[in-house]
Amino acid sequence: MTDSKPSLGRGWSDWQRLTGWIPSATVLAETLDGGQAFRWNRSVVGGVPSLSAKALATAEPRDVWTGQWSDCVAQLRLDGTALEWRAPAAISKRVSTALPTYLGGDTDWSALADSLPWRSDPHLAECIRAFPGLCILRQPFGETLLGFLCSATKQIVQIKQMLALIAERHGTPLVELADLSAFSGVGVNTAHLRRLPTWPELAAIPENDLRSCLLGFRAKFIAETARFLAARPGWLDETERLPYPQAKARLLELPGVGEKVADCVLLFGAGRLEAFPVDTWILKSLARRYSLADWKPAQLAQFGRAHFGPKAGLAQQCLFSWERKFGTR
Repeated sequence: MTDSKPSLGRGWSDWQRLTGWIPSATVLAETLDGGQAFRWNRSVVGGVPSLSAKALATAEPRDVWTGQWSDCVAQLRLDGTALEWRAPAAISKRVSTALPTYLGGDTDWSALADSLPWRSDPHLAECIRAFPGLCILRQPFGETLLGFLCSATKQIVQIKQMLALIAERHGTPLVELADLSAFSGVGVNTAHLRRLPTWPELAAIPENDLRSCLLGFRAKFIAETARFLAARPGWLDETERLPYPQAKARLLELPGVGEKVADCVLLFGAGRLEAFPVDTWILKSLARRYSLADWKPAQLAQFGRAHFGPKAGLAQQCLFSWERKFGTR
């Protein structure tokens, strides 16, 4: 990542280039908004600002992604062959350190995909070709747990709404909110500039207040999990460091956490690539493409780990993304 002096005062830092991962627009969208994370939102803006007024008038619009995790807020955009980022100037130094880790660190995702058994699995090969360089985000473990506790029977857009309301009503501002106009022009609102409450903070929120964030029956599970974790400081940190089988067993102790949620939390929040979450899309994929229509989710998860190997979680995400986009074929 190159250094650039942040803009002074309120508002955004200058745009800076990220080194390493350079996804296509399709892969960037699938990584940020394809079910791994739920706090990224896309805004379509005009062409490249550095163009002349005449050229700008005919420039193609492009996407700017605004996302939050932990105590960070960032925007991402593709500029030709480069992935660029910026952050609120007041926290840009913090974001510059955290963003590469969040986006998968120094992992060569194309090399990991190449290590999957695509040579003997034509469908997996097609999925990898459709999303070259697809990566697994490394999100904060506790936030990933909260996001997937919201996910039961809900679509991505609904999970995003729940978390936005939780942040807006119960989260701490990450930057000075007195002058929101400094962050205008790309679809940023107050919720984009607030962190999610921590689990001890969630434990202090009445269940009815959580329910009013569109959580429905999930409010009970989140409130109970929050009280469990508040009474056990360090429990989540310990769980994140454990080997996959032990970490999963511990997560299954939490209210509302089943096999799929536990595997999602470990894959997207702890980098456990051996995790193979089985959701509706994977059920469809394995039934249609692998003739496993009569198998139970636990059997399918075991199949996924055995068939795809120690990086099964990356294969899962490729299958998941392909099925959502091309599954009617």
